[in-house]
Amino acid sequence: MSATSTPSSATDPRDRFLGLLDDCLTQNALVKLVLARHVGTEADLQRIIITPVTIKEQACLSFVYRYKTRDITKNHALVEAQALIGDLLPGAFRNAHLLTLSDEAQLEFSKKGKPSLARHAAQQSREAPPAGHDREKKRYLELTRPFLTDLGVTNRQHELIPAMSRKWKQINKFIEVFSHALATSPLSLDKPVRVADFGSGKGYLTFAIHDYLRNTLQAEGEVTGVELREDMVTLCNTAAARLEHPGLVFRCGDVRSVAPSELDVMIALHACDIATDYAIHTGIRSGAAIIMCSPCCHKQIRQQIQSPGLLQPMLQYGLHMGQQAEMVTDSLRALLLEACGYETKVFEFISLEHTNKNKMILAVKRAEPVDPARLLARIAELKAFYAITEQCLETLLRADGFLS
Repeated sequence: MSATSTPSSATDPRDRFLGLLDDCLTQNALVKLVLARHVGTEADLQRIIITPVTIKEQACLSFVYRYKTRDITKNHALVEAQALIGDLLPGAFRNAHLLTLSDEAQLEFSKKGKPSLARHAAQQSREAPPAGHDREKKRYLELTRPFLTDLGVTNRQHELIPAMSRKWKQINKFIEVFSHALATSPLSLDKPVRVADFGSGKGYLTFAIHDYLRNTLQAEGEVTGVELREDMVTLCNTAAARLEHPGLVFRCGDVRSVAPSELDVMIALHACDIATDYAIHTGIRSGAAIIMCSPCCHKQIRQQIQSPGLLQPMLQYGLHMGQQAEMVTDSLRALLLEACGYETKVFEFISLEHTNKNKMILAVKRAEPVDPARLLARIAELKAFYAITEQCLETLLRADGFLS
């Protein structure tokens, strides 16, 4: 895609951008186009990610419509796709980021609708994505990574050990979720990314995120694994030194005793009951742009809930009562994160080894602040409905002045 390929008469930034898109499609140079800053009428739509695909030997563009809780994919022929993109700018989206094999361009619209176009060469060479429609699922880590062998996920020939297949799926899913969160967060890879993983255990995910940052993204990762068991801390620190993972360290303690003053990413998987609340509070207090939690146990709320009479026939069963306590607790956590300026999702994570707890709360810091009043009103209504007098995360946030 050359600077001289767009007709000189196309002086409008939007027209020049669409001309660049047409050029890179003609030259089969498109890697990805992302439409962001949604201003349209469609509820919960966040962005559209557009990539080239080949369907029945015809070149098409795949549109992934990313909503708050789901993705929808639609495929369009090139002419139809280009017309649709033109219709979406700027009526539905105020930002478009075009990545090609050789360079990239970004189209921005101000609040008054004034367009501007920035363009520069790619910082590193890119390869065209596979165009096949039914291509192999993307892996965010390679089995050849040394830490996988050291931790017993692969053998010395870098082959997956069958008994570790579920763990391998978990690691990849975790990095996939982190990758998407990183792409939408305000974090920049130009400076170190500070990560704390509370309850790091044997370090599978801690090593994985450090390896992904440093070797896949070529970014500087300062990753700390926090674990109560001293033998696990010693094991992981020894492995980090042996495998030459600079910037990766493990410390003995928990979220209350090891609390970094500044963080970019806070991870806490399977923190029991209010330990999840302390972890989320640590992430918010430390200014983390990304918070990833997989809650476990919901005792605090379950002991308080007084269900309305209408629900008693349903909730006389212990299983249903436990499910209700889980739903209410994690909904309150998500709403509190929203009130603190995060875009929050609650979704099913891949089933984890030795447990059926597979829910994740993912929070990414918003670029623009939000008015928490409406969210705090919803929280109060939910607590009143179930006669809940205290929720740990809310108490911690109010004590620190995050909630007025």
